[in-house]
Amino acid sequence: MAEDKQASVFSLLQQLSIDEIHEVFEGFCDACLVRFESRVRDVTQKKLKESSPTSTVTKTPTNSVSWSSKVTPRASPLSVERNSSNGDTGSGMEFTLNDGLSLEIIGPEGMPDAQKERIRLSKVGRKKDFCHRERIDGRLINLVEGLELHTNVFNAEEQRKIVACVTSYQKLGQKNQLLARTYSEPRKWMRGKGRATIQFGCCYNYAADKNGNPPGILQEEEVDPMPPLLKNMIRRLVRWHILPPTCLPNSCIVNIYDDGDCIPPHIDHHDFVRPFCTVSFLTESNIVFGHNLKIVAPGEFSGPVSIPLPVGSVLILNGNGADVAKHCIPSVRGKRISITFPKMADDKLPHWYRPDRDLQGLKPLMSPVPAPRAPPTPSPPQPSHSPAALSNSSKNRTVSNNAGANLSKLSLDEFPALGGDNSSHRKHRKR
Repeated sequence: MAEDKQASVFSLLQQLSIDEIHEVFEGFCDACLVRFESRVRDVTQKKLKESSPTSTVTKTPTNSVSWSSKVTPRASPLSVERNSSNGDTGSGMEFTLNDGLSLEIIGPEGMPDAQKERIRLSKVGRKKDFCHRERIDGRLINLVEGLELHTNVFNAEEQRKIVACVTSYQKLGQKNQLLARTYSEPRKWMRGKGRATIQFGCCYNYAADKNGNPPGILQEEEVDPMPPLLKNMIRRLVRWHILPPTCLPNSCIVNIYDDGDCIPPHIDHHDFVRPFCTVSFLTESNIVFGHNLKIVAPGEFSGPVSIPLPVGSVLILNGNGADVAKHCIPSVRGKRISITFPKMADDKLPHWYRPDRDLQGLKPLMSPVPAPRAPPTPSPPQPSHSPAALSNSSKNRTVSNNAGANLSKLSLDEFPALGGDNSSHRKHRKR
């Protein structure tokens, strides 16, 4: 009898589209979804081992992370643009790990997960030398000190799964199947207004409400807990030396943009401690920084520093870049999702908050992937303090007032892999 029911279910599933299958799983508890995912992964791995005659499971084409200023074309909520000419195929970027961030395990047969993780980690680009100097209160400071951009953190397969997770929760919110303050989708009354938000872990009040509550964390309000997939993202950010384990995120804010949506200039509320990070999906967009940002038109802003955020990248905000400079997202060109992971200040924790056992004891990998050593040369090395070296170093560190154009042309060579050389309270919506 049970086998007949299974056969009937399988027959029905084969007739459904991807969107319809997602609808079937709506309302399942996290435990059921995790169990189902685990079984699918086991069956998939078994199938790959039995059917693959070669040592490598190839999946092409794969997604690229580009530093071009070209904006990714509009994409559906369940797709990520894939480009066969990006050079990722065979480079290791397409490898997926058994860490809950992808449904299908991809990589050479028999290669240990630890080795695949080391390869993936070696592909991560890191830029930490953003510089734009402005005179603030009589002092010349680097306004974007503390910003970091990490690229190639999530590949195409992982991005698709994360986007599907966000989309499923948005559908639950639209059907009022989440706690009241978890999902918000304001009425769009003008260009740039009305992006949808999903909050996990705490309820953040973006502006003073009708009950007299000021902007900040509402400690009495309860929202849904963070989904397992997003916790797996946090694990990777810590393991891959992107977020420090001393500032472990315990909340999450998801922004879902439609074409034309934006985030106005603001400084993030200090109910959230520094550093925090935001991860970008679906469409590359720019984030603009400056002490004073100008409103050019509805949804359009200008400032001295503009940084492109490739899909799958992680931007860290800390120091002056988080507390002195304002930042904004001008109107996006296409569907975009950003996931921001902040840690709540200890005195702002919701009254119902309990530490998440799944996120306890996280540590970064013990040793980064070492950079390859150059062969010895008989000629003596140039002194690092030579005028030429200092001049080149200065050029590499400086971002001019036309930073938007400069940063949009950065090459991957300027983002060395790990181990390579190298206040106000906000009044507007968060990223």
